Amino acid sequence: MNLDVLDNQQSDEVAAFLAVVSQGSFVAAGRLLQRHPTVISKRLAAMEKRLGVRLIERSTRQLRITDVGAQLEQRLRAAVELINEAQQQAARGASDVRGTLRLALPAAMGRRWLGPLLPEFLAACPQVSIVADYSERLVDIIEEGFDLAIRIGDLQDSRLVARKLADHRRILCASPAYIATYGMPQTPQDLVGHNCLRFSGLASFPQWRLHRGAELQTITPKGNLTANDSESLLAAVRAGAGILGAGDWLMSRDIAAGRLVQVLPDWQLDSAGGVYLVRPSAKFPSAVVVAFKQWIESKFEPVAPWGVATD
Repeated sequence: MNLDVLDNQQSDEVAAFLAVVSQGSFVAAGRLLQRHPTVISKRLAAMEKRLGVRLIERSTRQLRITDVGAQLEQRLRAAVELINEAQQQAARGASDVRGTLRLALPAAMGRRWLGPLLPEFLAACPQVSIVADYSERLVDIIEEGFDLAIRIGDLQDSRLVARKLADHRRILCASPAYIATYGMPQTPQDLVGHNCLRFSGLASFPQWRLHRGAELQTITPKGNLTANDSESLLAAVRAGAGILGAGDWLMSRDIAAGRLVQVLPDWQLDSAGGVYLVRPSAKFPSAVVVAFKQWIESKFEPVAPWGVATD
């Protein structure tokens, strides 16, 4: 398929030719295009020279379109109609909430908090379908064709438009049974003597960087369970296997239900980050993208879903 397009000069020539045919004179064509009649005449002459064929016969009294010119005019009119129809269809797509929305969601957070919300959006937008990809990997939403993504942490890709939905905090938790057996740590250094459940996807892994205001303490925790899946680590900390450092969104329900207690509550694991809605940098997002953006923002106001978590 030839994807070349007309340059500006050729576009002007086509516009002049069609205007002369429809208006019947250079003067009227110039009035339609807001150009001097001599400019219209020069553009038509240039088009004829480029194509090597006479399109319009001139006389002192009238203009007559040639057979070749008539055939060209008919095909150009059809092309213009197709372009207009395509633009109108695109404009309708920008205002109608319909179509397929491809979402890239973080696996654990997506399954726990975002996926259960999606039926509500689909019910509100019955002409929309969603294709959701749950993964902990950092997908390239531009190369892989996603419309939107939810990302956790810090953003570095300048090709994306981002909207922060919520703050993201990593905290430390353990089960009441574990604390009853091994005691409650009082300082970050106390963690070295505990069994720590380690998430290998942490940016600073294998270290834990603990922040309290401007204060930073770094430790290298030891433990008998390391995994790249936060939900498996959540099951382990519930069972009393050790102390887990993870996002507050992962453990909020268990804290509210009393299954977990926070350890070193004045300290935060890793630096503060955010939960972001991101999309490719595009000037005109589709109506379905705008609708989802507005809807998901409402789910994070006034606080994130896990900020009011109950069992």
